[in-house]
Amino acid sequence: MIPRRVPVWLAIVAASLPVFMATLDNLVVTSALPVIHEKLGASVVDLQWITNAYTLSFAALMLLAVSLGDRLGRRHVFVAGIVIFTAASALCALALEPWALIAARALQGVGAAALMPLSLTLLVGSVSTRQRPLAIGIWGGISGLGVALGPLIGGAVVEGLNWQSIFWLNVPFGLVAIPLALFALPNSLGAKLRADYLGVVLAGLGILAVVFGIVRGNDAGWSSAEVLGSLAAGVALLAAFLWREARAAAPLLPLRLFRDRSFTLANAVGLTFSFGAFGSVFILIQFLQIVQGASPLEAGVQTMPWTLAPMIIAPLAGIISPRVGTRVLIVAGLFSLALGIGWLGLTMTADVSYLRMLPGFILAGLGMGLVFAPSSTAVLVNMAPDDHAKASGTNSTLREVGVALGIAVLTAVFTGAGGELTPTGYVDAAIPAVLVGAAVLALAGIIALFLPSGIVRAGTDADATSINASSIDASSSAPSTMGSGIGAISTGAEFEPTAR
Repeated sequence: MIPRRVPVWLAIVAASLPVFMATLDNLVVTSALPVIHEKLGASVVDLQWITNAYTLSFAALMLLAVSLGDRLGRRHVFVAGIVIFTAASALCALALEPWALIAARALQGVGAAALMPLSLTLLVGSVSTRQRPLAIGIWGGISGLGVALGPLIGGAVVEGLNWQSIFWLNVPFGLVAIPLALFALPNSLGAKLRADYLGVVLAGLGILAVVFGIVRGNDAGWSSAEVLGSLAAGVALLAAFLWREARAAAPLLPLRLFRDRSFTLANAVGLTFSFGAFGSVFILIQFLQIVQGASPLEAGVQTMPWTLAPMIIAPLAGIISPRVGTRVLIVAGLFSLALGIGWLGLTMTADVSYLRMLPGFILAGLGMGLVFAPSSTAVLVNMAPDDHAKASGTNSTLREVGVALGIAVLTAVFTGAGGELTPTGYVDAAIPAVLVGAAVLALAGIIALFLPSGIVRAGTDADATSINASSIDASSSAPSTMGSGIGAISTGAEFEPTAR
């Protein structure tokens, strides 16, 4: 029942605009990293924390935001997320030191954690059942477009204005989004279960300790007390988190979900996929600017075959996946992505031409597009309706953790090989880092071989629903893997029996 009559387009804009802001900020910063290095004197370690501070706080708090929305009101938490994200964006723009930018980016991630999982739930409650597929499709396309255009918009803004402008851009959008959400989106409540704050603290600190240990490894020494202590503390905290989740009455992460083979393997694929793909992006986008002298805008344009291809390929993959199976597409996509990034690593020289690199960008874009929709379907295919939000949120969280780990590990490989942010000190160290990313993606492809086939049985009535939802979920997942709860629309099709 719709508590308030508002135009459908207005509800779509109210739910989609904050999501566009949050997804845009996942990759928009990558184009500005070399400029931030120059203007703020940020080291390579600072640069990865500028990216990972956002990713880690986003990942750690996403499931908590869902729980708080259920208890306090989803619109209340959603609007609070917009306020935090907008204010943090202004603080990012005002930062004069790398540490201040890192802290503001972490606060941005807190706001984004409230935006992403709640926006779709609020949109679904704002429109009629008949209008829902169209509304969700537009929502997914807008959120996916934010990610796809991130490097391009970031490059254009940095080149035309300055690096601070990529953050100032969020402020007017945020000021519009707040009253729009309050007017157009109805408030709603879910099950009022006690929020698992201890689980959030254990998981967040555990992941942070592991990433910190990896980041400090080369400088402090991998056998130093600082690094070994940090890694050991991270493992212990994550073990305590799992122990807590196995016993909590209302766990942040229900471990029973991992009894399902498709869910478990799809999440393993998501983690390794994000690790290899976005760790490599972090290295490659800086290569184009630092070594080859491309401007931020030129670098954004050069990566378009990679970042924009999923917008075309992912919906097509969603259409054909029920017929050929999700496993075939995921495996093909991962090996295509591994081959593309491997090509970029093997052809990387200071004077390599863009045409020589282009096949790598095309293969990477094709591969990412093939992975998004089928992997989202594989996560949710055996989940009960009541578990959709938790399952999809878990997948989004693990993919964000993969992004953070990928950037940390590949940067550690880069610095360990003597890499420097200079035209002459970059290439020799970047090559092994990118090839490690390709190897991890090949490992993801091997893991995907053990997924259930995911072929829909002929003659089911739910084929069209599954197809539409798969492509929608793909758009909303790319590449930052947002969109907790989207799969609730996509589990009607009958799949071949899968082992649980």
